[in-house]
Amino acid sequence: MRENESDGAGGWWQSPERDGGTRRPGPDVPPPSDSDYPDTIAFGTPPGSPGPGNQAGPGNQAGYGQGYYGNQAGYGNQGGGAGPGWAMPDPPPGRRSPRGGRLLVYVAVAALAAGIGAGATVAFGGHSTAPAAGVSSSDVPGPHDNASGSGASAAPLNAEAVRKKVDPGLVDIMSNLKFNGETAEGTGMIISSSGLVLTNNHVIDGATSVRANLATNSGPSFTARVLGYDAADDVALLQLQGASGLTPVTFGNSSQVRLGTPVLALGNAEGHGGAKPAQGIINALDRSIQASDEGSNSTENLKHMLQTNAKIEQGDSGGALANNAGQVIGMITAANTNTPGTSSSSGSGGSLGFAIPINSALAIARQIASGQPSATVHIGLPGFLGVEVAQSDSSDPQKQAADEAQTGRNGRTGAGINACSTGGQRAGVPVHVAPIAAGALIVGVVCDSAAQSAGMVPGDVITSVNRQPVTTPGSLTAITGKYHPGDVVSVLWVNRNGIERTTKMRLGEGPAR
Repeated sequence: MRENESDGAGGWWQSPERDGGTRRPGPDVPPPSDSDYPDTIAFGTPPGSPGPGNQAGPGNQAGYGQGYYGNQAGYGNQGGGAGPGWAMPDPPPGRRSPRGGRLLVYVAVAALAAGIGAGATVAFGGHSTAPAAGVSSSDVPGPHDNASGSGASAAPLNAEAVRKKVDPGLVDIMSNLKFNGETAEGTGMIISSSGLVLTNNHVIDGATSVRANLATNSGPSFTARVLGYDAADDVALLQLQGASGLTPVTFGNSSQVRLGTPVLALGNAEGHGGAKPAQGIINALDRSIQASDEGSNSTENLKHMLQTNAKIEQGDSGGALANNAGQVIGMITAANTNTPGTSSSSGSGGSLGFAIPINSALAIARQIASGQPSATVHIGLPGFLGVEVAQSDSSDPQKQAADEAQTGRNGRTGAGINACSTGGQRAGVPVHVAPIAAGALIVGVVCDSAAQSAGMVPGDVITSVNRQPVTTPGSLTAITGKYHPGDVVSVLWVNRNGIERTTKMRLGEGPAR
């Protein structure tokens, strides 16, 4: 984790020059960001969180990823009241993120199916290059100049007027995360009358199917097709199937946003449906925050974020951050929260929210619509091999089994030779492992997948794909990332009895990631 201590009784202060030269409007606004003080967004299953089967409820915020949150720590004051020397309180014992970073969460609602734990990492490919049929970059609008006076800190914001303008362009998103045994709920913004929808990647990450309803509760429910996504910048583009005549949101220009700009956050708060408004201001620009998935020990760095004191809640992910003219200037992505009645509550009930500048989100959406992949932009859905592999960096399959068992999600159950997973089931860590020194250990096989058709079972080890050596679980994912649904690949693997096999496998269509 690349982060520095930013908590403490002494607080911290940054000069205005550290925020791109923007002048700080007054002592009642929290200090601007600095890359030397990154925040940490924790998603997945933090240490000490409740186990599988717990459902979201008061005082137990559900976070997005491969697991469930309980009692999220919340830091900071809402709005003003903090002058120079502004400091975050310390997190409660046992919930401190690595090296002292503040605990933040992605704000999608995730719920585990009762009695089902998150599975191991499912190996599938990516970087599909098939362009979306009937969609082009011209379908994605660009930013527009912000309305006169919309950035003035003294300008009033009529919450009801802004809500009425933005609401018709919002959708509630429901993602079925079949292979994680979860569902996720968030928000999306309609950007074309034909049903293009902009949302966060983490709202649809791992989704095997996605549906959307208009936030105004009018009209039909739509099946949403994933056109592409950028996991590094947390942006995804969807197409609502059969949609026409929809009302898009109106975009402003995030590069023209200034400190103190009044804003209204609108999203599917708590997954209850509809767009719940939350009023605030922009209290920092150009924030750099670090996203940490403690389930897979991976991190993501989100840069140039807008910070607001509007009360962002679970389910607001992908929602709109609008100015007083009803122009969307940011896409809601993350927040920290103070939940009343929890050990993290300071009594202020405040929160800090973070939004991706809309100029950046639209630029990524335009690239996806054009069908142009890159190192971070994936077009379409990935190819799907259908094996579950251990969350381990080791090249030794025996060590991979031990690492997976130590995650706490899996015990050494010795999965049956013909066992397969229909999704969301625990992948039992096999007792018997193929006698080979290096490769990617299979800890589970998805039913009706290419891997099951090939006869693979838990305990087998994949050693190469199309003559490219597979040395770790991560390398298997990286290699298969070069291929697409329908591609045929040659897989070399060793079964639990030590017999080496080579099998031609046609990749299926995998979940988004």
